[in-house]
Amino acid sequence: MDPYFGYEIALAVVLLYALVVYGLYRTGRLGPDRALSLFGPALMIKTQRGRSALERWGRFKRFWTVVSDIGIGLAVLAMAVILGLLVLGAIVSFRISAAQAPTVNEAVGLPGINPFIPITYGIIALAVGIVLHELSHGVVARSQGIGVKSLGILWCVVPIGAFVEQDDAQMMAASRRKRDRVAAAGVLANFALTVLFFALLSGLVASSIAPNANGVSVSYVQSGTPAANASLAVGDLITSVNGTATPTAKEFQAALANTTPKETIALVYYSSNLGQTFSTHVVLATNPNDKARGYLGVGYSLSPSELKQTFVWPLGSDQGPLVGTVDWIVLPLGGLEPVAGATTHWYHVTGPLAGLGTDGFWILANMLYWLAWMSFLLGLSNTLPLVPLDGGLLFRDFAASIAARFRRSWSEARLEQFAGRAVAVSSFLVLVLIAWQFIVPRLF
Repeated sequence: MDPYFGYEIALAVVLLYALVVYGLYRTGRLGPDRALSLFGPALMIKTQRGRSALERWGRFKRFWTVVSDIGIGLAVLAMAVILGLLVLGAIVSFRISAAQAPTVNEAVGLPGINPFIPITYGIIALAVGIVLHELSHGVVARSQGIGVKSLGILWCVVPIGAFVEQDDAQMMAASRRKRDRVAAAGVLANFALTVLFFALLSGLVASSIAPNANGVSVSYVQSGTPAANASLAVGDLITSVNGTATPTAKEFQAALANTTPKETIALVYYSSNLGQTFSTHVVLATNPNDKARGYLGVGYSLSPSELKQTFVWPLGSDQGPLVGTVDWIVLPLGGLEPVAGATTHWYHVTGPLAGLGTDGFWILANMLYWLAWMSFLLGLSNTLPLVPLDGGLLFRDFAASIAARFRRSWSEARLEQFAGRAVAVSSFLVLVLIAWQFIVPRLF
């Protein structure tokens, strides 16, 4: 089979898209004043429908003003957090090898490109997050007296997005505070959606599932080791070692810490595939990192109780709220989200949703998780001080406001010129920090 077949198909799709766009341009159907226009490489499909709804929702001016002011503060905080993460990533890049460095695919938060984002859940969640993000811009724009010219779909092969096109002249003529409210509205909407979907997922998991067994989950089994000889498989749960319960990684590590090579241990584990608990005896090998200790040959991850706790309330983690929150975010990296395969057999569904069955329940739960996760990603990434993101507009106005305080003699035109240069510099630095994490580990 041609190893480049996928790339060839992608190239063919892009070329076909380019030909369609060119054909629309040549026939006069594509242009700034047409229903079809270009935004960079993306095709904008515009409509006037929906503007009346924005008018109705935006008439609560005081409410939207207060809410969007909160959004500005939240956006500033998120901007500081994501910039801090980028700086931290740049520092860490000096300490990791090329093999440990992230790939470009992992940095792109798009379903079908990022290997950790499932394509079906990801596309649905991305579409919901983008549509509500853009609608929030439109509603707040109307509440601030800024016109909306059109709404529509933004299409660039994949994925499909959405947009609300504000009146540029009115947007630039408005005060900085009003512009910032409009810019922050989308970010606030995404974070509000994150909280909403997280709450729904939390209540769903808390009330509807119970573990079939509790122990550390086997994330991989090294071939030729005692674990492989004992028929342990990925997804199984090790519930005790030598009579000591191992509900978490801490207890599991402690139970193996005092073992020696060639020692025979009693192992109890739950087989996720067979749905039964087995007891066996295993002769340990020599630990490659410590010749005096026994070696089982498994990787381990969260237990069913810990995974449930992470879904329900990560701030209550035994390792602290910060670790619990990080665990919730990185579940996809650990192969624990979406919950599928053997992992679904850790639990049985109870209560009113028992009729959905295990598979039906986890489809619903996974969808809620990805709706929350993608909304969080959209909200956080949009606060980057990078043109043309919302954070870029906010940073531009912040720079102009700060300059106005210290340079009272500057005209408005000069303030805008300074702000434009400031956001250009910030955009360049953000791009450098992003590229840094991929380039530096591969240079040294």
